[in-house]
Amino acid sequence: MNMPFYQRHLFFCINRREGGEQACNNGGLAESMFHTAKKHAKDLGIQGPGKVRVNRSGCLGRCSEGPVAVVYPDGVWYTYVDADDVREIVESHLRDGVPVARLRL
Repeated sequence: MNMPFYQRHLFFCINRREGGEQACNNGGLAESMFHTAKKHAKDLGIQGPGKVRVNRSGCLGRCSEGPVAVVYPDGVWYTYVDADDVREIVESHLRDGVPVARLRL
């Protein structure tokens, strides 16, 4: 059996929509939180091959619940409001393997 290239992948929806329709990155929060997560994972030494990866994504189809992020292969969906939430996801789920119940969708 092959080992996956990454243990876990965290995807941030950074989709924007014109005309006031709800989207994860309206106002730029999702893009900012993507950078927060990526830097935090790097600072913790957990980013890279055989470890974890933090990526941008287009629309993940859960606009009404946004902003959203998802961890694969676990299939755990999150929402967040600030950098503290995102750092908690990185530490608890990506580093320690424990999903953050209070942020799950």
